[in-house]
Amino acid sequence: MFFGKMAAVCRRYTNNDDRAKDILQDGFIKVFKSMEKFNFDGSFEGWVRRIVVNTAIDHVRKSKKDFLLANESKDVEAFRDTLYDEEEPETPVALTLEVSDVRRGMEKLSTAYRTVFNLYVFENYSHQEIADALDVTVGTSKSNLAKARANLKKILTEELEKRDGTKV
Repeated sequence: MFFGKMAAVCRRYTNNDDRAKDILQDGFIKVFKSMEKFNFDGSFEGWVRRIVVNTAIDHVRKSKKDFLLANESKDVEAFRDTLYDEEEPETPVALTLEVSDVRRGMEKLSTAYRTVFNLYVFENYSHQEIADALDVTVGTSKSNLAKARANLKKILTEELEKRDGTKV
């Protein structure tokens, strides 16, 4: 019932399909082992999603050695809102983005940037929650989000220029 949605969540945390499947499997194992802990206060899907996200965070933490730090249309809308700063006017590029464009662009981000971006944009974590979850400082979380935005904007602009054949 939740396989597709949770697989998409896992896929956002890694650019490797096998690793995403491992995260998903570990997440569902945790869900099944913890079923008696679900207290019916919120939605079951939300509870499952939180476990899967936490499992993805655990996998990121385990591979922290490369963590060098100092569905789906609503995801694109959330991305559009987060990618562009309020001071910067939205460019036509943001309006032509497709879900597949965003996914491909996110896959090109480093693990650190992709993880912070996912937690902030798609999971609505605060910078303090991200810092606590990843064992980094709030400043590192903010810095990685800013760098993720900049890198993703550059990646997507280049991809759209190639696709459309025009300078953006």
